[in-house]
Amino acid sequence: MHILKLSSVDFAYPHQGKVVDEVSLELTPGEIHCLIGKSGCGKTTVLKLCAGLLTPQKGEIYFQHALVREPVSEMGFVFQTPTLLNWLSVLDNVLLPLSLHQDVTATDRSHATQLLDQMGLAEKINAHPHHLSGGQQSRVAIARALITRPQILVMDEPFAALDAITREELQREFLNLCKTQGTAALFVTHDMNEAVYLADEISLMHQGKIQSQLRIDLSRPRSSNVRFTPQFNAYGEHLQRSMEALA
Repeated sequence: MHILKLSSVDFAYPHQGKVVDEVSLELTPGEIHCLIGKSGCGKTTVLKLCAGLLTPQKGEIYFQHALVREPVSEMGFVFQTPTLLNWLSVLDNVLLPLSLHQDVTATDRSHATQLLDQMGLAEKINAHPHHLSGGQQSRVAIARALITRPQILVMDEPFAALDAITREELQREFLNLCKTQGTAALFVTHDMNEAVYLADEISLMHQGKIQSQLRIDLSRPRSSNVRFTPQFNAYGEHLQRSMEALA
């Protein structure tokens, strides 16, 4: 049973050709679906369409069987950069999506503190963003996206600017949080190894179309050791050859 469904979706920006062309995919509850492909292939536009930030010119997008016509509160969006507010503390940055619409309760603060603790930031709740490393800022952005208990996270290369060690740490923490919260994710990345490690399914995009899809049959929870298995390497090789075939 899907929680998000795209059916033959097209989108074109003014004075450009189609950037999304007949895209169809489904996301089930708790599933992580990665979109990969070269820059300009339409990945980020698909995310914005799913989040209700753009409206398709053709086709339909459904969230829990309701047509998506505007931003959906049950979706959390994580951008390429953390976009934190420097004048707010870490805790208040996490609580921001709630404080914009309601009075923040003690329960909300407890939930935010729990999320930050899970992200290894328990000692940073009163710090301000400019005192944090890039990896710590990314952790705060993920916690902020989860504070509303969304059913889906929509993530646009959130770890792309980080060093390899921090990136792998965040990938593990992200998987743990999704499992704990029961959250599904539509995740854009350029990194094929990241896609294989995170995903239940991967869609390869090229020139606005989904060219192929690959189901990832690796057990969960996934430890770092899975990266060194023959099956993991075989998935990566398959994706690499698929990308090269589109060049």
